[in-house]
Amino acid sequence: MLLVSSASLPKLNRLLHRGLRRASTLSIVQGPSYPPLSNRTLSEYFNEEILQKHSTRPALICSSERPRAHGGPSSKNMGKTSHLAWDFEEFERHIDAASRGLLSMGVQKGDRIGIIMGNNSAYAILQWAAARIGAILATINPSYRTDELIGTLRLVGIKHLVIVPSLRSSQYLKILLERFPSLASSNPGEIQEAELPELRNLIVVNNRDEHELVKAAVDWREIILWREDTREAKLVRDIAQGLDKDEVINLQFTSGTTGAPKAVSLTHHNLLNNGISIGRTMNISEKDVLCNVPPLFHCFGLVLGNLAFWSHSACVVYPSESFEPATIVDALIKEKCTALHGVPTHFLGILSEVEKRKSGGDELNLSNLRTGIAAGTTIPIDLMRRLISEMNLRDLTNAYGMTETSPVSFQTTPSDPIIKRVETVGKVLPHVKAKITDPKGNIVPVGVPGEVCVSGYLVQKGYWNDEEHTRQVTHKDPGDDHTVWMHTGDEGILDEEGYLKIVGRMKDIIIRGGECK
Repeated sequence: MLLVSSASLPKLNRLLHRGLRRASTLSIVQGPSYPPLSNRTLSEYFNEEILQKHSTRPALICSSERPRAHGGPSSKNMGKTSHLAWDFEEFERHIDAASRGLLSMGVQKGDRIGIIMGNNSAYAILQWAAARIGAILATINPSYRTDELIGTLRLVGIKHLVIVPSLRSSQYLKILLERFPSLASSNPGEIQEAELPELRNLIVVNNRDEHELVKAAVDWREIILWREDTREAKLVRDIAQGLDKDEVINLQFTSGTTGAPKAVSLTHHNLLNNGISIGRTMNISEKDVLCNVPPLFHCFGLVLGNLAFWSHSACVVYPSESFEPATIVDALIKEKCTALHGVPTHFLGILSEVEKRKSGGDELNLSNLRTGIAAGTTIPIDLMRRLISEMNLRDLTNAYGMTETSPVSFQTTPSDPIIKRVETVGKVLPHVKAKITDPKGNIVPVGVPGEVCVSGYLVQKGYWNDEEHTRQVTHKDPGDDHTVWMHTGDEGILDEEGYLKIVGRMKDIIIRGGECK
């Protein structure tokens, strides 16, 4: 990995986004091949680039969780007594203990671990712990209806399901018990349900202790194995050392370009490098603090948020389990956040809260804010100007992609003119190729609309156990068998400078709250 000083990052950023000049007026671009991609797994990168160099830097702050939410030995908790606050050393201690605990309860390499929770520290732990032991984390939308939820669990063969008892109005324990009454009498680890033939374990993150568990469920805190002199400790190390960067570690669910729900298979190589590239484009350093608002089941929160910042040893803050403008504004001020992510709906809600407090006589210090990502849909220029003037988000960027591309393929930079940051989604990222094609697959001239196609390290490994739909959206380049193009289904226009404007969908799609439906 290239190491650069914070002072040289803006210059490097400009170099990265010049890319290769087009030899013609056709709508095809290629990002630079420098700095090189990382060939490490998440575990290797965490240990070598984050933990060894920045172990005492702040890593994770959860404003709504109590200190020692996961039990275990006493914790420094970064000196905080009101809420959970970990540096990377403390974060690693929890990741490692959870890794050992998962192995102890029978999780094996390749097992799918389903997760239905809001933004909390257990989610953060599992993102790293599952990858460390070769398990595959399946991030599930908490708003799924019962039939959607059951269908999703069955689709990828969830063997271990981690849930919170409730989130907002959804009562997940109650929903599962009503659908599967046998959970009231099954022993932990021995669940047998015809509709979910592979499900064996139900783990509940019951941090508020407000819910009584069913017999089949295990409390998350009982899973974590704190002792470091166990057989599982050596097994964790052995598994981590034997992992390959191209192994799948995450399944994210999307309707994609073909309508039916599918599980996108993403690897260490996909996710780590996309996170690094996003953070580098934003000039993120270990001094940054992100208020991560988008949900973690979505690639926005999980990759553009968590991985883009942790890969640069920066801190991530979860103000609450779900979107709450009041707690977000509190976190921005108390934790001195430098970055804020969201879709226009999020930003409008936060601006409304800021206005309400100012009209009530509060003096809000948001001077630390400077950057973030607006995604999900185009951000109006008036909203961008308000975010700059009222919240100091002068370096706010715009990003474009899809779950199948890990997800970001185009992004604006802080140095781009504001008009480019609202009217376009920026230029192609390093190590990524993109083209705009007509219905026959021909590359269209610059300025002509067509389907956006993307290739490079970021293209998914395929839809889980669904070769037919994978073949529908990915095609090898006729002149290069090593290049695979992902057909996004989005209609875009590439301008002469290489900026991409998304102008519609080739197929119907609904964007609701920043999520593709």
